[in-house]
Amino acid sequence: MTRTATVDRDTRETRIHVDLDLDGSGRAKLSSGLPFLDHMLDQIARHGLVDLVVSAHGDLQIDAHHTVEDIGITLGQAFAKAVGDKAGIVRYGHAYVPLDEALSRVVLDCSGRPGLEWHVAFPRARVGDFDVDLFHEFFQGFVNHAGVTLHVDALRGQNAHHIIETVFKAFGRALRMAVTADPRMGGVVPSTKGVL
Repeated sequence: MTRTATVDRDTRETRIHVDLDLDGSGRAKLSSGLPFLDHMLDQIARHGLVDLVVSAHGDLQIDAHHTVEDIGITLGQAFAKAVGDKAGIVRYGHAYVPLDEALSRVVLDCSGRPGLEWHVAFPRARVGDFDVDLFHEFFQGFVNHAGVTLHVDALRGQNAHHIIETVFKAFGRALRMAVTADPRMGGVVPSTKGVL
């Protein structure tokens, strides 16, 4: 079974293209116009062992909000399409990831029910010229369109770059765990309801 998806999102504010392969090798080709976001998206690919292409053209002359949110939305749509009916997957994923003084935990459920619990405090408002508040918008857009429940907790850290990098690495690893095929499931959807 091929678990891939291509999604294009075109609005008056952004043009987003995403290719996603859930059974990739961690390759990424990223061009969001936001180098720090590209660095974080690369963490998802590398640690999630997914192949990811993101190309975005947004109204960055206003600010990065629309571009970041719409990338999250489009990635969520691609994830929902690629994972399909979720038959035979583990369903749940979790990871703790440290980076020097920072430590984050991400737990997710491919439940079909979008929900985000975001408990991430940053010691400063920007990393370089990137507004760190936009990471919440990215993950909100993702969960709304991927149909996953996602809990993100930054447990400690003083460096804003380290904190958000641990979040993205943990997200990638949790995603990888959740979509892994469980041979003992025998192709059954992992829910007593029979559908997710």
